[in-house]
Amino acid sequence: MNIPRPSQSTPLHVRLLGYAGLIPFLSSSLALAVLQHTQIGWLEIGLSYGAIILSFLGGLHWAFAMTLPELTTQQKNQRFIWSVIPSLLAWSSFALSPMNATLVLVIGFLSHLSQDFYIKKLANMPAWYLPLRMQLTAVACLCLIINYLLAHQ
Repeated sequence: MNIPRPSQSTPLHVRLLGYAGLIPFLSSSLALAVLQHTQIGWLEIGLSYGAIILSFLGGLHWAFAMTLPELTTQQKNQRFIWSVIPSLLAWSSFALSPMNATLVLVIGFLSHLSQDFYIKKLANMPAWYLPLRMQLTAVACLCLIINYLLAHQ
């Protein structure tokens, strides 16, 4: 059985869609830096978007559990369990102070990235998957931290 080699370069449309998903993170940071009189609203907008995206990421591992034939039953069950944790972290962030919400979301994004490294070891993922996920995670986390710092100068 021939297993296809993962592509080395990220397909353009995937890269563009991934980067487009950063627009709300970057926009809230820019708005906080420029429109200082509306800081609290933009901080909440950035945190809300972070929670939405973290929830979205959990769905990736649900899909991996359903579709990757090389995973054992135990590994699939671990993916199903992990897949709901980002949503629970995101949901809990709405009840927290901005500082704690920022911390929970950043920890959630970094934890999810570590789970992406884990799944990459188990499955035949495209070579571009982790580099793109690292870039997107780095920008999301930096924007969340910058937003908090700008709003609390």
